[in-house]
Amino acid sequence: MAGESATLDHSRCRNCGFEAPGGADEWLRIDVPKLGRMTQCPDCESTDIITKR
Repeated sequence: MAGESATLDHSRCRNCGFEAPGGADEWLRIDVPKLGRMTQCPDCESTDIITKR
């Protein structure tokens, strides 16, 4: 559709391989002192997440 972006960010956990669109509700969000807000994997709780376009 004309109003939708053809390239959505896609995120993957480097620890367990869980995948979901970047920023999707499936991902957990945690606040880490001195680092700020981080994305966390809902399956293994890793914060080693990569995002690609």
